Amino acid sequence: MKSVTRSLRMLEAVAQHQPVTVGELTKLFGLPKSTVQRTLVSLAEAGWLRANRKDTTRWEIGARVLAVRPAALQGSSLYAAAREPMVRLRDTVNETIHLCVPDATQCMVVVDRVDCDHAVRTYHAIGDTSPLHATATGHAVLAHLTEADIDELVTRGLESYSDSTPTDPAELRTELRRVRAEGYAFNRNQYVPGVCAIAAPVLDGDGSPLAAVAVSLPDSRFTQERLPELGRLVADTAAEITARRLG
Repeated sequence: MKSVTRSLRMLEAVAQHQPVTVGELTKLFGLPKSTVQRTLVSLAEAGWLRANRKDTTRWEIGARVLAVRPAALQGSSLYAAAREPMVRLRDTVNETIHLCVPDATQCMVVVDRVDCDHAVRTYHAIGDTSPLHATATGHAVLAHLTEADIDELVTRGLESYSDSTPTDPAELRTELRRVRAEGYAFNRNQYVPGVCAIAAPVLDGDGSPLAAVAVSLPDSRFTQERLPELGRLVADTAAEITARRLG
């Protein structure tokens, strides 16, 4: 049982300090470097941890943790509050609706989806992750985070996924100010080519972002004239989820 407890504590430590090195964890736990390395490798083999893409000497949370989180959320007040409004929004616009939660400033994670009946539609599996700076759900959340959180994201670098991805920090900050002012975020081909999304934040009682709800649709069915209406519908849905959860 000691090894199980150690593994869980190390998983928690990586989540708190990621991306983190073996040396940093060795100092934190006061354990031999070989013991820490074996524990990390075991967790990585099971999918709970992974090496950082840009610096493979550092460790971060793996996809298995992100996939388990949505399942845990299905019994939460957020999931219960969001489901009915998401279905109504789908029925109104006949497009796919996603509910996503932030994993700190690392990524957005899809925790629920309501599909439309179009033969051609967007699709993201439950547990899929996406970058905050290149998605509507990410912008909806970022717009309500602190400047320190945004600075942290910018410092890590804004990776380009398409010609439309906002990779200039000043451009991103300008867009986040617009999102705060207008109440919704918009992504057209910034992350996945041919995919558009309009998203709004679900807020906690103190105004911090818990999640984002989004309408997602193929670029072929989007027109700029639809944006104000879709933005209003998504913002209203997010506000209803917020009120249902807090009520």
